[in-house]
Amino acid sequence: MIEHVPIKDTPRLEAYDQYPSLIMALHQFREESAMLAPKLKGRRIWMVNSTATGGGVAEMMPRMGSLMRQIGLDLRWVVINTQENAFFDLTKNLHNLIHGAGKPQFSEADRQVFEQVNRENADSFLPEIEDGDIVVIHDPQPMAMAGMLKAKRTIKTVWRCHIGLDQSNVHTQAAWDFLSPYLADYDRVIFTAPEYIPPQVSQKVSIITPAIDPLSHKNRTLYLHKLSGILIDSGLTTNEHPPIAPPFEHQVQRVRPGGSFGPATEPEPLGLMFRPIVTEISRWDRLKGWLPLMQGFAHLKQTASYREVSERHRRRLDLCRLVLAGPDPAFIADDPEGKAMLEELIEAYKAMPADLQKDIAILMIPMESRKENALIINALQRCSSVVVQNSIQEGFGLTVTEALWKGIPVLGSKACGIRQQLREGIDGHYIEKADDPVAIADALNYVLSQAVKREVWGFNAKRHTIDNFLVFTQIRKYMQLFVKL
Repeated sequence: MIEHVPIKDTPRLEAYDQYPSLIMALHQFREESAMLAPKLKGRRIWMVNSTATGGGVAEMMPRMGSLMRQIGLDLRWVVINTQENAFFDLTKNLHNLIHGAGKPQFSEADRQVFEQVNRENADSFLPEIEDGDIVVIHDPQPMAMAGMLKAKRTIKTVWRCHIGLDQSNVHTQAAWDFLSPYLADYDRVIFTAPEYIPPQVSQKVSIITPAIDPLSHKNRTLYLHKLSGILIDSGLTTNEHPPIAPPFEHQVQRVRPGGSFGPATEPEPLGLMFRPIVTEISRWDRLKGWLPLMQGFAHLKQTASYREVSERHRRRLDLCRLVLAGPDPAFIADDPEGKAMLEELIEAYKAMPADLQKDIAILMIPMESRKENALIINALQRCSSVVVQNSIQEGFGLTVTEALWKGIPVLGSKACGIRQQLREGIDGHYIEKADDPVAIADALNYVLSQAVKREVWGFNAKRHTIDNFLVFTQIRKYMQLFVKL
């Protein structure tokens, strides 16, 4: 049933003062917190979602919760649980439908399992909440709980929808028709972008973009020795000298030419710190555009000798490698399609010629340790010449934000969530068609050829993130909403 997720109160807010680039953001945060936090004294704030690991909500919650507590808010984080596989099959289909894909038909059994799981979790949650509490429910999975809780408690409820599509079709209509009976139970709804607001929503709407914590393990600065140590400790590269720390208990695994998993350094090290590296890191979700990206990279390599480019760039294309990295699907409880997508990607990889296989690495990042997982992703992003987010649809895409913060130029699709962050020719470049391998190859070729522009894009990207997508701005907007409830 309902499970409490512990929130550690580290790092302390004072730790951010050491970074000159954060001075203005911290000043605004402290000033507004001093005005708003006292108005919320005595009211508990509950964050409810479907998983403590994997995905953007689980990524943001620990540090957002920690900072909210440090400024005096009584914030708790809980996740729903169930053994009903049919529930997560249903909610994954809802996720796909809201993004414009999936099966647009629902049965009465679907409605029953959705409400049954929500009621079981609501019943276990009721003894914990009190009149006056604020309950923020994230995404469709726990959405039906609001009305069940309000029937027994005088509380304020907020639905935070992290996904959406900037157009309407039969798929999105089916999803919102299914969810619309539960919308009336919310006092306020939050979306990431105005384009995502469906006609079924009649409440007041707030727009709050997701955000990152600059000092989290996934985003903290990694100096050379720390970066190389993470690559060695995680099994991403070989160690030629005596190590300081022991290796991570769980190592990164790499798909072998035959399709099985093995060490990431076989058949040879990837050369992450020495070669041009193109990286996409996401869940194994069909909407992340994995297959077209791999096919586009293969097309780029196969056509490199025919392209009219300088010898230096031809050498760059020859040395370039693609890293496709995602989590062990077994650890992502609310994404039953992840394993199937990974298997499909592996089958396509197995069919590729050997010379292409050596330049493409499909990596499975271990999830047993949240810290080690975050450090591995941080290191991979910092080793990248370009970070790609080739999403067919994307609610926001924190991997884009993470790369922008690190000063890594981004090659992104034109999905609405990515458009909220990426500025063409300022922070990076857009792929014209995320499902077209030729368009992807051309976009990769262009970005890799622009060595000087990539440096400028990286500088702009970091400034853009500081101004718009750090956790301080996100919390300020939440507080502004809460005091109105």
